[in-house]
Amino acid sequence: MSGPAYRTEAIVAEDIDAYLDAHQHKTMLRFITCGSVDDGKSTLIGRLLYDSKMIFEDQLAALENDSKRVGTQGQDIDFALLVDGLAAEREQGITIDVAYRFFATEKRKFIVADCPGHEQYTRNMVTGASTADLALILIDARKGVLVQTRRHSYLCHLLGIRNIVLAVNKMDLVAYSRDEFDRIVTEYSHFAKSIGIESFTAMPISGFKGDNITALSTNTPWYTGPTLVEHLETVEVDSARHAESPLRMPVQWVNRPNLDFRGFAGLIASGSVKPGDAIRVLPSGKTSTVKSIVAFGGDLESAQAGQSVTLTLEDEVDCSRGSVIAAADAPPEVSDQFEATIVWLDDEALLPGRGYWLKLATQTVTATIAEPKYEINVNDPSGAGAHLAASTLDLNAIGVAEVTTDRPIVFEPYEQNRALGGFILIDKVSNRTVGAGMLHFSLRRAQNVHWQATSVGREDHAALKNQKPLVLWFTGLSGSGKSTIADAVEKRLNLMNRHTFLLDGDNVRHGLNKDLGFTEADRIENIRRIGEVAKLMADAGLIVLTAFISPFRAERQMVRDMLPEGEFVEIFVDTPLEVAEARDVKGLYRKAREGKLKNFTGIDSPYEPPENPDIVVNTVETSPDEAAEAIIRKLLPLR
Repeated sequence: MSGPAYRTEAIVAEDIDAYLDAHQHKTMLRFITCGSVDDGKSTLIGRLLYDSKMIFEDQLAALENDSKRVGTQGQDIDFALLVDGLAAEREQGITIDVAYRFFATEKRKFIVADCPGHEQYTRNMVTGASTADLALILIDARKGVLVQTRRHSYLCHLLGIRNIVLAVNKMDLVAYSRDEFDRIVTEYSHFAKSIGIESFTAMPISGFKGDNITALSTNTPWYTGPTLVEHLETVEVDSARHAESPLRMPVQWVNRPNLDFRGFAGLIASGSVKPGDAIRVLPSGKTSTVKSIVAFGGDLESAQAGQSVTLTLEDEVDCSRGSVIAAADAPPEVSDQFEATIVWLDDEALLPGRGYWLKLATQTVTATIAEPKYEINVNDPSGAGAHLAASTLDLNAIGVAEVTTDRPIVFEPYEQNRALGGFILIDKVSNRTVGAGMLHFSLRRAQNVHWQATSVGREDHAALKNQKPLVLWFTGLSGSGKSTIADAVEKRLNLMNRHTFLLDGDNVRHGLNKDLGFTEADRIENIRRIGEVAKLMADAGLIVLTAFISPFRAERQMVRDMLPEGEFVEIFVDTPLEVAEARDVKGLYRKAREGKLKNFTGIDSPYEPPENPDIVVNTVETSPDEAAEAIIRKLLPLR
């Protein structure tokens, strides 16, 4: 190879290395586009990708063909097609799912989330906003401030986004009228102030024509602010604030490749760390010192917010997935009762008292939500966010409620730390994500109530009675024979000198649960209380028999989760509805059919049969005594 040619290649290589190094150290801005339907969000993102030259030639050719196919005339390109990737989105001309796109300029890298405007897809918008540093709220200049404009603005503020850009779009369709622009900005200003948005940047744009996107437009000589790209390149993000905060690293997993190495891997949510730093592991409270910081390329001298690392410690401490490694002198809080704002994302309404999975950072616990204190009216045109009375939360509703977890979790208020303050709720049966929430503070009563250690434990109680504690949970329709069979089982256990107690559904409602009705929420609370009583009796070493319809799988699972493995025995009394109704010993089915008894299981309230019961008995084919004998045989040896 000749000298000049080699020299040219070397220069090119140096230029590429310099470019890659500069690109690698650019700051990153995550932002979302949101607003009402057809405000031009997808078109604007397509324009940003096009103007930043982030479209390959084959993509551009396909885009031009698609634009012609969907009806765009002349040389105009339908930029929305770059982002709307689902077939249903292209067919309907709307955004359904959150579309994430990457692009870069000379000064900064960007990840933009194109969020749907339809109210039914608000859950998707919440997903996109949860990690954003900036919200680009679009308003159609012809329509002004709409309900979804207010809803999305409130959600962005609620989710902690403090950088707001109000982009009044489609200015070309109102002849670039300054009066229309000023009117919209004034209307939005009143609303924004009422919900706590202290400042925002307003600009007139046209995503379709490109006005004020990368260069100031001659069509708006009255506008002297920055272009959209200039603002995105220079706006300050929260990364500096996260770096200055105390160390918080939720542990994702324990790295134990061999007996000589034990490290704790996770993403640093805030602060920084270096070898020699004193740390505290929560919720255990154990302290230690950082020995080393292990990363893919080798050990690091330090690490900070946004980096995924493995920390090794000088001491053997109790630390596992779900623990949080924090600065020893500034640890976060630990509690099991909170006040929180909840955004409900499921078609089925919130059921107060039902157990849901709560995921916060790497922690997963069972949580119950109390009846909401109030619902927030985000559709109020005045923007005041009025409080509405609410007994539950429906799809897209936002409310404030108390949350109780089955064990203490590590947290910080959401406004201080998104990673340790934001959570999602998951339905235990369907595994659907049903809600998202932001923790405000722990309840004082949680701070004042502690477990009192006792000298005699549940093992001592069981040993004294010479038996293994059990909860025999009979479930089935009204009239299936639950109480009769449970009574027969207890008789046999009594003859075997077993210490037992029978909790019957009707009997309990005369005392402990006499304040409860038969709505879904009351049924859930009924079972929660019974579960807690059954657990206490099992702790006393008893074999507890319960005869309740307990129609919902989630609540039966909740009680199972309260007890040690193997101590909850679900017994399904499998009797068809027509057989149970034909028996109708108490006349309840007749009243339900006549409309005199509301929320009756099997008639106008559902029964969810067990999917994997421990024992199944069928009272159509067997008598109660035969069923009881079969259950005893399954349970033996009882010890």
